[in-house]
Amino acid sequence: MNPTKTAAWNNLTDHYDQIKGLSIADHFYRQPNRGDEYTLQSLGLHIDYSKHRLNQETIRLLVKLAEEMELSQAILAMFRGDRINRTENRSVLHTALRDLSSSSLMVAGEDLLPEIKRVRQQMEVFSEMVRDGSYLGHSGKPIRHIINLGIGGSDLGPAMVCQALTPYQHPHLTVDFVSNVDGSHLAQVLAGKSPDQTLFIVASKTFTTQETMTNALSAKQWLINHYNGDQKAVAAHFIALSTNQEAVCEFGIDPKNIFVFWDWVGGRYSLTSAIGLSIMLAIGKDNFKSLLSGFHQMDRHFLQTPLESNIPVLLALIGIWYNNFWGAQSHAILPYDQYLHRFPAYLQQTDMESNGKSVDQQGKVTSYQTGAVIWGEAGTNGQHAFYQLLHQGTKLIPADFIAFTKSHHQMGDHHQKLLSNFIAQTRALAFGRTVEKLSQLNIPKELVPYKVFDGNRPTTSIMAQQLNPDILGKLIALYEHKVFVQGHIWNIYSFDQWGVELGKELAGEILPELRGGLAGGEFDSSTNRLINYFREHQS
Repeated sequence: MNPTKTAAWNNLTDHYDQIKGLSIADHFYRQPNRGDEYTLQSLGLHIDYSKHRLNQETIRLLVKLAEEMELSQAILAMFRGDRINRTENRSVLHTALRDLSSSSLMVAGEDLLPEIKRVRQQMEVFSEMVRDGSYLGHSGKPIRHIINLGIGGSDLGPAMVCQALTPYQHPHLTVDFVSNVDGSHLAQVLAGKSPDQTLFIVASKTFTTQETMTNALSAKQWLINHYNGDQKAVAAHFIALSTNQEAVCEFGIDPKNIFVFWDWVGGRYSLTSAIGLSIMLAIGKDNFKSLLSGFHQMDRHFLQTPLESNIPVLLALIGIWYNNFWGAQSHAILPYDQYLHRFPAYLQQTDMESNGKSVDQQGKVTSYQTGAVIWGEAGTNGQHAFYQLLHQGTKLIPADFIAFTKSHHQMGDHHQKLLSNFIAQTRALAFGRTVEKLSQLNIPKELVPYKVFDGNRPTTSIMAQQLNPDILGKLIALYEHKVFVQGHIWNIYSFDQWGVELGKELAGEILPELRGGLAGGEFDSSTNRLINYFREHQS
């Protein structure tokens, strides 16, 4: 269904015309208790959405849009395993990976939970052996360095979580991630590592991903060189997260160290599958279960809570309000916690690969905007970089501010200063600073235009007590479900990613040219010139 054809969309268009002249300050003047009235508290999260250009009628109409687009039915369809990824004819069941309460999950006559639990148990046994030092490398030494070789969903999620949960990591294990096919990435990570104490995780469902397998083969050669050509060393220092057993075994990996996952798990939603083995190795099985519990609690909230008080639904609808009625084209994620500095990059893939679509579910080009550009940076670093544009630029950029009341490192008054900036920025963005206020500060007249802040810049504040595995799971699941809601209302398929294919195919055609196998001339003049420039200057 085209959302623009619904009665709610038309009503929202009229409503926008009625309130577009009201500022955030105006809304607070009309509703002084907005800070209380526009707040949700659930699952240990405090969500303040009062500093937005909306009122209760806006929320009512947005919820009505969700109802007309049959959102509740779509949520049920996903959780029960309907093949909602129709372009690939697949179910979308990342929620099953963290289902800690159900006794069974029947999909197409098969109970999925026993196999999920079997793989999780396999992960737990293996991770505990590595963590307690009983798993030994080829020369009999315990593992001290873990290097995950993957890309996209096989890298961004686990890397972000391991960084975010640094305080929970094993004190004697290092965990690194290599994704880029640029050899500098692998070389940098390998530098200083002891091959006889290094374990590689090759994360590729097909075991054919170009970037991952290129890095895996180079890592394999690095290891074998250390062992004077002994190929047997590979089995002790490599494991695979894959479904291609034949290719994995041919690589030299022991079959018992193959950890499988399934086609109903999208890459960018896979960190709670075997793809999360690096996380379990880093933080241990108990903390991993706490992470899963956080995911599961948000999953149940999403499934069971009425739309008007459903956190992912509400944030998704507010995003649609700005994207489709105010014309906002980007959305900033601003975590005030250094451990979450990779969270914006992770959400870039979750959101932009899911909803960066211009064709609807009927195969027609959309007449409306879909996914926003997602970007951001951690804490006060961003304040000294791009906040100037947020405050006084010409673009409307809604932003999510994320913070925690407790720090893992109580150093003097660092955390109070961090949180004072967190709170101050949302106030400054909302209310700005007027000419009248500046006149009271005796600012020179010629400087007044430069020091005026219009305010009226929308933000959501998300707070919790402390960043831990449980809360992190809830945050990730919140954004996963937000993306799903928006994709459904935009009538697009959020769980495929055909847009990544063309570049890969063309790279396969160009690679032989770069190796000197062809003379050139098969492409456009720009491409041919770039190929020739490389060939002329590579040595």
